[in-house]
Amino acid sequence: MRIASSQALQLAGIEARGFEHAEHARDAIYPGFPGVIVTDVRLPGMDGLALLQYALKTDPKLPVILITGHGDISMAVEAMRTGAYDFIEKPFPPERLVGAVQRALERRFLTLEVETLRRRLSDREGIEAILLGQSAAIKEVQRLILQVADTSADVLILGETGTGKELVARCLHQFSRRRDDRFVALNCGAFPETMFDAEVFGHEAGAFTGAGRQRIGRLEYAAGGTVFLDEVESMPLSLQVKLLRALQERTIERLGSNDEIPIDVRIVAATKEDLSEMSRRQRFRDDLYYRLNVVAMELPPLRDRREDIPVLFEHFVLQAAARYNRDAPVLANEQRRQLMAYAWPGNVRELRNVADRFVLGVHGASLDLLGEMAPEVSTLAEQVDAFERAVIVDAMSRHHGNVAAVSHHLQLPRKTLYDRLHRFNLAIESFRSSGGTES
Repeated sequence: MRIASSQALQLAGIEARGFEHAEHARDAIYPGFPGVIVTDVRLPGMDGLALLQYALKTDPKLPVILITGHGDISMAVEAMRTGAYDFIEKPFPPERLVGAVQRALERRFLTLEVETLRRRLSDREGIEAILLGQSAAIKEVQRLILQVADTSADVLILGETGTGKELVARCLHQFSRRRDDRFVALNCGAFPETMFDAEVFGHEAGAFTGAGRQRIGRLEYAAGGTVFLDEVESMPLSLQVKLLRALQERTIERLGSNDEIPIDVRIVAATKEDLSEMSRRQRFRDDLYYRLNVVAMELPPLRDRREDIPVLFEHFVLQAAARYNRDAPVLANEQRRQLMAYAWPGNVRELRNVADRFVLGVHGASLDLLGEMAPEVSTLAEQVDAFERAVIVDAMSRHHGNVAAVSHHLQLPRKTLYDRLHRFNLAIESFRSSGGTES
C-alpha cells in the first residue's frame, strides 16, 4: 500500500516519501512543513490518529489525510472534526488519492503563502509599512515621497478615485519635519460657496448673522502643518481666486477683519481630473494650476499594478479580521484568480470592501468574491491583455519570481516571458520570496 501510493503520487509529479512507522515520519514534521501527510489509521506502534494529533500540535494548519478501513469510517469522521483534512476509504483508485493530495497541497501552498505575506507585512518599516506594494510604479511613488517630503514644495497628486491619494498626502506629512503639527484635510467640493470663506479663512465675532464668536479657519488651524485639498477640481472658479491669493501670499484675512495673518502651511492637493485640460477649457484657473503643480505625483490604478493585489488584499483581510473580531480566512485559488483578473474600477477602496465582505463571509459558501461585478474592459484586446497579465502575475507570485520555473509552468519561451514582463511593466524583484511544496 505504501509503495503503490508513493508511486501513484510520483507519477502525478508529486514528490513523495514513504515511512514504515509513524515514529520515523514524526521526525520529518516541523512547523511550516511545505507538504501534506498521508497516513493509514491502523499502524504498528504509533497509529495514524496519534500522528494526526502530533502533526496538528506541531502545525495546526498542516493537512493530514487519513486512509481508513470500512470499520474506521466513524473514527475518521470524528478525526476530521478535530482537524484532519480528508479521509479515504480502502480500497480506493489511485486517482482518488492523487486528487485529495493535490487539493491539500494547493491549500497548503496558499496557507504558507498567506503566512509569508503576513510576516512581510509585519516586518515592513517606514513608508513601506504604510504605502504597500512592490510594483515599480509604487516604488517610484515611495521614492518620490521620501525625496520631497521634508521640503516646502507644494505637491499635486493625480489619480483615479480610490487609488489612495489621501494616504500619499498623509505620508508626505508624516515623513516631513511638520509631522508633529496638524494634518488638515479639506474636501473642496463639500462646502457651499456661502460657507467657504468662514470655513477656510475663519471669521471674527459679529462678521455676519449668527457669527457669535471668533472662528479659526482651516488654513490658520493647520499652522506649521499640512493642508490637504481633496477634489480640488470641484472648487468653483469664484473660490479659486480666493484660494490662489492665500497660497501665493501665505496670508489670510478672517471675515470681518482687515488684518493679514501669516500662515505657515504645506499644501498638498489631489485631483482625479486632468487639471491642465480643465484649464484649457477655462474650467480651472491656469494660475492656480501652476501654483499647485510644483511637484506632481501620479498614482497608478490598481489594474496597472496587479502584482500588488495579494499583499494589499491580505493587509485589508487582517485589518477587517481585527475590526470585526473574526479569524482571517485564506483565499482559494479560484478566488485569487478572480481578484487578479478583475479590472477594479474602484481601485484600492473597492479591494478593501471586498476584503471586508470576505472576512464577514457575506459572499456565502460560493467561491465568487465579486458577485455581479464584471471587469471594466470593453474591447477584445483589452480583455486579452487583462487575462494574460493576470496569468503571468499569478504564476510569478506562485514561483516567487523564478523566471525559469514560470517559463516551464506556462510553456512559454524565456525571451517571450521577459518581453511580456517588460510590456506589462512587471518587476521580477517584486515577486521574490521564499517558498515551495512537497508531499
